[in-house]
Order: sequence, then structure tokens, then C-alpha cells
Amino acid sequence: MAMEQRGAKGEGFATISTDGRVLDSWFLQLRLSAQADGAATARLTEREIKVSLGEPAAGYARHDDIRNVDIVPIRTEIGSLASAPVDVHDAYLRLHLLSHRLVEPNRLNLEGIFSLLPNVAWTTLGPCECSRVPEARMAARKRGLTFEVTGVDKFPRMTDYVTLADVRIADADRVRLGAYLAPGTTVMHEGFCNFNAGTLGHCMVEGRISAGVVVGSGSDVGGGASIMGTLSGGGKERITVGERCLIGANAGIGISLGDDCVVEAGCYVTAGARYVVIDRLPLRAVWLKVLTVFRNRARLFVTFGWVLFLVSIPICLAVNATGPEPERSRYRSCSHNALVGDYWLSYHAPLTEGETIDGKLSALVESWRRKAGDG
Repeated sequence: MAMEQRGAKGEGFATISTDGRVLDSWFLQLRLSAQADGAATARLTEREIKVSLGEPAAGYARHDDIRNVDIVPIRTEIGSLASAPVDVHDAYLRLHLLSHRLVEPNRLNLEGIFSLLPNVAWTTLGPCECSRVPEARMAARKRGLTFEVTGVDKFPRMTDYVTLADVRIADADRVRLGAYLAPGTTVMHEGFCNFNAGTLGHCMVEGRISAGVVVGSGSDVGGGASIMGTLSGGGKERITVGERCLIGANAGIGISLGDDCVVEAGCYVTAGARYVVIDRLPLRAVWLKVLTVFRNRARLFVTFGWVLFLVSIPICLAVNATGPEPERSRYRSCSHNALVGDYWLSYHAPLTEGETIDGKLSALVESWRRKAGDG
């Protein structure tokens, strides 16, 4: 997938500790721009805040004495998204571009992002230095404010910065900033989506979408399922899942899938998995589905029984068709019931060679009448 060569610009606010360390950057306005040289971040004036961010943003810049941080208005520019990020502002702007769906995963350079981002205590009052948490908690409680630490990590929750109206996220802690969620995507409670990863259409996510993984429209990642990403073992291979695929519960893949593929529940397929060869053709994803069905012995026996039954039908028909013609004359017979005088008489007799049914019955009736007359 080709890298995005254009640049980007964004205006928002940054949280900076008293020692000058940037804890985060929150971009309220962002857009792609023409390619330029270098990257830079500058502080906005009060007038520029109103022009770029609107009246509601006026007065947000301040010093927070509980967390002991300064919130400052900024404008960040990136010359080319194909170049590596240079600082925290640059890295956060790229993560915002992904979550705002302005750039698809794997189309912008995120090399070295872990070394740039600081480890931060994410609290209900905003990012805070980990060493400052005890003092901040006490200061907040003295003022009757709720102070909770929701996580300690380099990446924050996406919903604290970008909230999309056309997706469902059951547990906000399980979607990182930088996740790309297409309209119609549902991330259930046990689902997870890392940064620089996501979906390209309506999808149900109940498993793990790791960094670098892209899932096609109409696909379903089952509960407890896992898709290996570029961070799993330091691999460089980017995994993609085609459209209308199903990865069953507790299953997993370390290879890319095309469209309309199914990985059975509990089956983990990696690039190192061995394939069975039939007629010199390697079994691919379609055959994997067939093979995994027979893991259950009961299914195997039932299927084998049906195969034997179906095979025996044409064999039996062929044997009967080639057998000798039976002598049908041996099985010819006639039966007759008649009222003769005051008696009902019943007679059943075989037909001999040359006799007909009508003739036989006529003879029987005439014989009975004579006997009745003699009596």
C-alpha cells in the first residue's frame, strides 16, 4: 500500500508539564495539506484560537494546578506523512488523522512513535505525570472532584479525543487513539482495536485487531479471536482480512485472508503452518476450512457412514439390473369369491401354463353352480 505523500495541519491544545514535557496533543481541527518541507508546531494567539477553533474554545488554555500542567493552544504542521514523526505533537496529529478517517492504516509513517510518546497516567481530569498522581489525587479530593486513573500507557483511549457517531464501541478502554473504524463497525466488550489498524466497512469485532491489521467490509472477528499484527514478534508482514470473512471464536490468523474465507473456532493458522498437498496442489484457505471440519471424530464417522450408504446404492442397483429374469409364470394365480345358493365360496389357485384368468374364473363358477344344484 502506497504511503500518503501529502502533509497535514491541525489546531488544538497540548498538555505540557512544568518541566516542558509534552504529555498529549488534542486536535479539534485537522486536515490534509499540500506536501511541504519539514514539520513544526507553534502556539496560537487568542485571535487565532477564535478563528481556528471557534468561540467555545476561548478560555480553555490555562494552568491546571491539580495536575500541575499548562494547557496551551497549538498549530502543528507535517510536511509529508511519508516521513517519520519528529515529536509528540507530530505523532498525535497522525493518530488523530487515522481516527478521523482522513488516512487509512498503513498509509502514513509511524516509525519510532513508541520512543516519542511519553508514558502517561490517564485520569478523569486529563493526562498527568505518573509521579504527580498522589498529589493530584489529594488536591482533587480536597475540592470534591472525582479523580480516577483509567490507565497508564503511551496511547490514550480514542473516545477521549475522537468520538464517531456512526460506530458502536461497547468498552472505550479497548479502542486506542489511532484506530480506524469505518461507519457501521461494532466493537463489542471483548473486542479490541489497536492504533494504525481497523475496519474498512460494516464489521463485527469481538476479538483482537492488532497494530497494522486491516479488516474488510462485512467480516466478523469472533469472540476471543486474534489477528497477529506488526508488533507481534517484531514482524514486518501486514495482515489483511478480505470482505465477508469469519474468524471463529478463539481462532486466530498470522496470514492474510482473501474474500469469503472462514477460519473455524479454535483454529490458529500462522505462516509456519504446514499444508497437505493433493495432486501437487497446495491446500489454501478454502481447503483449510474443509480439513478443520473433520477435527471432530463424531463428524468424521457420521460423514463416512453417509458416504458408504450413498456408494452402496448404485452398486445394489447395478447388481439387480444384471441378474437373471425371474420366471413370472410361476407366480401367476387367481382368486375368486362368489355367492352360490346360500353359501359364499372363496377360491385361490395358481394358473397353469396356457390358462387365462377369465377362463379359470368361468370354470370355477360353473363348477360351483353344478355342485349347488346337485345338493
